[in-house]
Amino acid sequence: MAEEQAVAAATEAELSDRIADLVEYLVLSIVDDADAVSLEVIDGDNASVIEITVSEPDVAKVIGRHGRTIKAIRTLARALAARLGTSVEVEVLG
Repeated sequence: MAEEQAVAAATEAELSDRIADLVEYLVLSIVDDADAVSLEVIDGDNASVIEITVSEPDVAKVIGRHGRTIKAIRTLARALAARLGTSVEVEVLG
């Protein structure tokens, strides 16, 4: 039983890393200062949270007008998560 939970936890971490790779690719193609971009994946019981940290001038680019860009990133991340059988939330930190 504990072995199955360990395998499930490892699989969940691998899935959230695949989703984080997509989010990182999208964010890096938007920002000017790619060196300031960092992602932190927090695996929870029900969902994973991907926290994106970018430089202060790039926050507006990642969020976009009326939040359209971050909404599109979240939509793509959730679509991939659904396809992989998990769930994810994406947050932007300045």
